Amino acid sequence: MKTPNPFGACGVTRRQFLTQTGMGFTGVALGAMLFKDGVLRANDAPAFTPPNGQPQFTPRAKSVIWIFLIGGLSHLESFDVKPELNKYAGKLIEDTPHKGVVNDTLIKQNLPNIDTQKRDVYKKIMALNTGYRTHGQSGLVVSDWFPHLGSCADDLAVVRSFWTIDNNHGAQLTFHTGRNVREGAHPTIGSWVTYGLGSLTDNLPEFVVIGEPSADCCGGVWTHGAAYLGPQYSGVRLNTDPSKPLAFIKPADPTMTPEEQEHNFSLLGKLNRLSGIDYPDDEFLRARIKSYELAFQMQTAIPDTLGLQKESEATKKMYGLDQKETETFGQQCLVARRMVERGVRFIQLFHGGIGSAGAWDSHRDIKANHSRLARNVDQPIAALIKDLKQRGLLDDTLVVIGTEFGRTPGADFNEGAMGTGRDHHPHGFTCVLAGGGTKGGIVHGATDELGFHAVENRHYVTDLHATVLHQMGLDPRKLQYPGRQRLDVDYGEVIRGILA
Repeated sequence: MKTPNPFGACGVTRRQFLTQTGMGFTGVALGAMLFKDGVLRANDAPAFTPPNGQPQFTPRAKSVIWIFLIGGLSHLESFDVKPELNKYAGKLIEDTPHKGVVNDTLIKQNLPNIDTQKRDVYKKIMALNTGYRTHGQSGLVVSDWFPHLGSCADDLAVVRSFWTIDNNHGAQLTFHTGRNVREGAHPTIGSWVTYGLGSLTDNLPEFVVIGEPSADCCGGVWTHGAAYLGPQYSGVRLNTDPSKPLAFIKPADPTMTPEEQEHNFSLLGKLNRLSGIDYPDDEFLRARIKSYELAFQMQTAIPDTLGLQKESEATKKMYGLDQKETETFGQQCLVARRMVERGVRFIQLFHGGIGSAGAWDSHRDIKANHSRLARNVDQPIAALIKDLKQRGLLDDTLVVIGTEFGRTPGADFNEGAMGTGRDHHPHGFTCVLAGGGTKGGIVHGATDELGFHAVENRHYVTDLHATVLHQMGLDPRKLQYPGRQRLDVDYGEVIRGILA
């Protein structure tokens, strides 16, 4: 027997009744959102207060351009040059005055799972594979692989004392989240920035990813993801080819007028919001609604942003768009500058993504490998810094150049013979910053004479995160998410020695 509808006699449906009494699905959705936002609560327990999109204190930077070289740039042959490698080339480390660097206790200090993470220590010292010289008034030493960045010496803050916890390419994920790859997805630095500050523009994503990201072996989409913060704070991948920057940038029906498309998006938005009433806690639905709305706005904004033909010939030449070796990364750096001009908060540039550990992973023939890759990026990155500066944008744009770890002082071996490359090296490596309230022409921290261990002003990778957040006006310890317990190491410590 069919159960009678208790509301049927008066001609009111269950949904209408609940809605009219303030307890309908709209009310349930509102209650769920208010509860999440810490406005509605059942008791007097401290409420969670989400970020309101405003800096917590006066920021020094408005945007971040985060450049990541996939595979492991040699710190020894870029920004932490070690002449001792030439002096003792071909000798075993224990036969030099620096034999203490291979002390087992020191080697184990950074790696939490030493039984599975420790690699062979290649002890036969390899000479530098390139020359080096001083640059600028600061006298910053830079290898000859990076002459253009050398010309920016007085705008660079070089931190030579980073260390990390993974001796394999899972360190790519660690560099972006602070966590070991075995711990899975955690929010990346880009997602924390956008979670804390939101967007400066309504027609472009606040977090954009350019270039081929890390492969699945090394973090994959997690290296630009938001994990538990929700997909709306993940990076949006963008191609710099203006003909196909995004899969959803052009209408499926080319005959559709802008007015018709706007009407369709309006209807779609209404339908999505009705679904949102029934599913108030579906973060993926909320992200999808946001993406549809943003996609419509981006159909105009993205072609304009990628319109590099509007740039002067001098600017395009400065970025290397007239040379095959620098054209691709030059375009990406130029697009990054144009995005900063249009209010994008966080632009993450990947270089060296090849579907495996990364192009910079030079176990063999590092001289050919690094000289070629350096030519790809040196001129474009230097042009980016100079271009931002001449346009008055460098003061409030923080440029970061990083990689997952350095390379070993000893040569990687090949069947017992001395090899031509360098192995992974998490014990000490370098990152470079420019602009955004950092000092120029300075070196902070140091590795030992062979570049083996970070020995002065040591910094774990989350110290870099803390510094970026601080310059954006955010206190990492105030960036919380309900139900998620963060560790002390997640917050890091601001590297105050490089701040202006």
